[in-house]
This record gives sequence, C-alpha cells and structure tokens, in this order.
Amino acid sequence: MKTKLDYYRIFYETARFQSFSTAAQHLYISQSAISQCIHQLESDLNVQLFVRTRRGITLTNEGKILFLKVENAINSIDQGEKQLEKLRHLESGELKIAAGDTITTHFLLKYLEDYHATYPEIRIEMANSYSSQMLNLVKEGKADLAFVNMPLSDDELIIEPCLEIDDVFVCGPDFETKESYSWEEVAELPLILLEKHSSSRRFLDKNFKEKNIALNPQIEVAVHDLLIRFASIHLGVSCVIEQFAKVELEKGIVQRLSVNPPLPKRSIGCAYLKNAPLSYAAKAFVEMIK
Repeated sequence: MKTKLDYYRIFYETARFQSFSTAAQHLYISQSAISQCIHQLESDLNVQLFVRTRRGITLTNEGKILFLKVENAINSIDQGEKQLEKLRHLESGELKIAAGDTITTHFLLKYLEDYHATYPEIRIEMANSYSSQMLNLVKEGKADLAFVNMPLSDDELIIEPCLEIDDVFVCGPDFETKESYSWEEVAELPLILLEKHSSSRRFLDKNFKEKNIALNPQIEVAVHDLLIRFASIHLGVSCVIEQFAKVELEKGIVQRLSVNPPLPKRSIGCAYLKNAPLSYAAKAFVEMIK
C-alpha cells in the first residue's frame, strides 16, 4: 500500500460529509490539511476522486468505488476496536482450562462458579487429560491455563504453585491401625494407588524409591475419588490428597494413618506460556485464584 491509511480516513470523512470544512471539524485538523491530503491521495492513485463545484463536492464514479471499499475497511476496523474493548472489559471472550477431574471437582469448581457469576459473557471451555498432556495443550495453544500436580517443569512454561497439598494414607473406619507406621510398614499394607502414569503416583513412587522401598499395590485405579471409596469399604489402604478427602475424614468415612516421617508436601500448579501474554479472561481467572 503506497498511500498512508490516514489519507483514506480523511477521504472517507470528506466523502461522508461531502464537505472539506465539516470533515476538518470532525477530525480536528485544518481545512487546508484536508485539501492537501485529498490532493495527495488523488496524485498517488492517479485518479480524480471529487468533483468540486460552488455548491460543494461530490464523488466521481471512481471516488464512489473507492468509498465503498474504504467504508467497509473502516467499519471492520471500528468493529475490531469495539471487540477488543469488550475483551479488555471482560464483556466477551473465552477461557480455556485444562485440568483433571479431581483438581476440577475439589479445587477449581468454586472458582469457576465465582468467575462465571462475575463474568457471565466469558465462554469457558474445559479439557481433561493427564498432567503432562495438559502442558502440551497449553504449548499448542489449545488451553490458556493448565492446572497440574507438581512437581513438574517445562522450559516453555511458567508453572506457579496455587494450592499446597498433603498426601496421606487412609483406611476404612474399622481398620485396625497402629499408633504410627514407618514407610517400610506402609509398603507392606494392602495398598490402593493411582495408576503409574499419573503424576501423583510418580511422586509417591519416587519418594519411596529414594528410601529403597518398592510399592506393589494390590489395586490400581484411575480416579482419586475411587481411592477414598475403596478404602471406606475396607478393600485396602489408599494414598489420597488430604485436602480433597476432608469431608470423608471429618465424617469418619475413612481414617488417616499416622506415617512417620510424613510424605513431603507438594502443590497444585497453574501453568501458562512463558513468552506469550495471558488473555484478559485468563489473567482475571489467575488473579481470582491468587
């Protein structure tokens, strides 16, 4: 494009008002500046755009053709600016979150409810997968945020802890327990654990392996809530996230085993791209959680 976009805006306003002086007033520039710009535009395009008479100005046929195109372009730009303004004020847009069922149910649900009540025009999309795969969704642009079990790291992502959690062993209310269990004694119990590909299971295996203790669960499940359910009906001893089993522990549906020393604390993290700005919708959700 060899002509400045400002010239087309001036041409558009001049044609719309059919007056140099009115266009000048509307654009807050001098009438001579309007005239010079129109002259330059006609020179650049090698065509006459206006017919000048004592009564004012009218578009030539060539001017009418250009006006229709310029009008469409300016309307598109104006619409784009309005859409951006709505995004900035969270009156439009979408929020794409990747998170597992357990984190969604026990951690994110209350925030999603509050967020939707505060920003009802934001469309929320949820994706469900394993932690490592959810990080890929963020890197591929298919999710704004991923909520994952830490520890995890990725050079392309920022992963900020947003909730500290404790892994504890629980059993049914009638299970005969000792005052305290060593890690070796825990490994001898009829264990119910998450499947090996889950980040929570990898965390557990890693910590026991560092003490040269192998874990050989009798039952493996894919869902955290089944750990609580199976323990409650005395199928064995489950390793669960204490904060996500709070209700069952308080009601005595399951009881906690005292393990000495306890498992190290870890966190749920919020992951997003390191070198790309968060959308207004995603930024508002992160701020709400913080």
